[in-house]
Amino acid sequence: MRKWQLSTELPARGTCLSQWLGIPSLWDSELLFAELDESLRSFAEKVFASEVKDEEVRGEISHFDVEDICPISRTEMTVHMMLQEASSAVEMRLHLLATVTVEDFEVVCRGLYRALCIREKNMQQSLQRFPKTPSQYLTGQGSDTCPGPLLVFTPPVKEGQDPLDSGNLPEDLGYHVQMKDGIVYVYADKAAADRNEPKDLPYPILENFVDDMNFLLVLIAQGPVKTYAHRRLKFLSSKFQVHEMLNEMEEMKELKNNPHRDFYNCRKVDTHIHAAACMNQKHLLRFIKKSYCVDANRVVYNAQGKQLTLKQLFQQLKLHPYDLTVDSLDVHAGRQTFQRFDKFNDKYNPVGASELRDLYLKTENAINGEYFATIIKEVGSDLEDAKYQHTEPRLSIYGRSPEEWPKLARWFNTHRVYSPNMKWMIQVPRIYDVFRSKNFLPHFGKMLEYIFVPVFEATVNPQAHKELSVFLRHITGFDSVDDESKHSGHMFSTKSPKPEEWTSQKNPSYTYYIYYMYANILVLNNLRRQRGMNTFLFRPHCGEAGAITHLLAAFMTADNISHGLNLKKSPVLQYLYFLARIPIAMSPLSNNSLFLEYAKNPLLDFHQKGLMVSLSTDDPMQFHYTKVQSETCGSL
Repeated sequence: MRKWQLSTELPARGTCLSQWLGIPSLWDSELLFAELDESLRSFAEKVFASEVKDEEVRGEISHFDVEDICPISRTEMTVHMMLQEASSAVEMRLHLLATVTVEDFEVVCRGLYRALCIREKNMQQSLQRFPKTPSQYLTGQGSDTCPGPLLVFTPPVKEGQDPLDSGNLPEDLGYHVQMKDGIVYVYADKAAADRNEPKDLPYPILENFVDDMNFLLVLIAQGPVKTYAHRRLKFLSSKFQVHEMLNEMEEMKELKNNPHRDFYNCRKVDTHIHAAACMNQKHLLRFIKKSYCVDANRVVYNAQGKQLTLKQLFQQLKLHPYDLTVDSLDVHAGRQTFQRFDKFNDKYNPVGASELRDLYLKTENAINGEYFATIIKEVGSDLEDAKYQHTEPRLSIYGRSPEEWPKLARWFNTHRVYSPNMKWMIQVPRIYDVFRSKNFLPHFGKMLEYIFVPVFEATVNPQAHKELSVFLRHITGFDSVDDESKHSGHMFSTKSPKPEEWTSQKNPSYTYYIYYMYANILVLNNLRRQRGMNTFLFRPHCGEAGAITHLLAAFMTADNISHGLNLKKSPVLQYLYFLARIPIAMSPLSNNSLFLEYAKNPLLDFHQKGLMVSLSTDDPMQFHYTKVQSETCGSL
């Protein structure tokens, strides 16, 4: 079915841009709007304020009710639906064109064109992916001058090769790295830094980013664009239904005639899974009992300077592993966690004890994360036995200490936490406010420094950071995580405080976090590509809750996203995600326990419209009971 969607929506070579978008070609030559003036910025601020206000007062159902926010009258909708049922695909397209004025189409054409150009520019600058077909029709309307892939992946480990070998690391460049205004700059040496002469690398320009963001804010609020996008999405959904009715039996026949391939032995990649919850609860329970049988008298915990054996730790908790069950472990998220992200986070504590989380699910503890490494390696072994299953677990870097990266890399190398069926992601929780309230950090800039400077230093001088350099080979990207429903109320703009000036205990906005992570990944990727090292993708959690401005920021900066539920609120953004082919890893079981009931999940609707969606597990420990269920939800 995916092939059908691509072949019907993305054009054949020689088709002009306006035909691809379903718009007359009169305005194809008008590429960009004039630069945004102050009145446009003011309007963008009103749109942002409106979105934040709406987010606080809208009911759960209205978040996903496109019709209520589309400027289409009941009469128009009735006529449209009647024609949709009675007409062929050609007639439906003509109806779409006939119900929007010529002036509206000019706005739609130029707006969608510039929006796609903004994303293409940002993806190319940061060495992330932009699909070939849209790029061809943006740059040359069918030309063959589309640039090739820019990102660099680590090649697969060859048979007999040590995946953690540090013998072939590049030499030291002698560069000096320094953070300024929240972005790491690279200099030839310390003297060049004093003269403010950075190396010839692309650096993001805040003013340009804010102008593009304001333009997109205005675009997604414009009535003609919302109407066109809404009708276009309806048209795509209808085409899928027609295809399903005509070709379902043929596809089933072809599927049955395909030898040695069914659901269980086709490749499945779980692109959204957290390492601390990558096992199911039965697996964790079994490991806890096994560790007690083997290591009961081993010192495993430090409690206020007092060392405790595993047996003493359980006695202090007034527990015995023999009595534990899946139910008493209490790590499964149910209806009690719905709209309660705080209670959901508590589910990471087995039997409600943070001591057991520190012991079994952390990389830094009295046994140097040995138990956590062993559990992950067991999960990796299960994947290898299954042969066709792969995952990308996420490990956390918090940005509260410059030693986090070296310690995490040492844990990875010491315990050899490697599996050919696993790649790794780094997630950065958006909890600056927690660290600032405890005086761990003087300002937000220091958090960014602790997150990115060690990676730059390992890139410049791998010989001095061997463990971290080896670890970085196995990392595919960065993620930004936390509760999106928490509102900052701050609109990111050129007037926003610089990270070094953000000294308040208030958390920065989602867009603020996203921009500075994207900006540093942009510089880092270009530096690493020059050195022949693997580059990173930016793949944040986005659109699970909160304002649709989160999805707008991700459209500008992210290679792909996780969740994306709130795309249902904005037909324009939903259509842009479709046109730009932005991958969305969705987790209906996770959403069912946190933000959206299973039956209301838009996964199927997105798939029918042709958005690039996949299934992911998110947290098997919280949401799944068996290994089979975890495998099913992890499929693409």
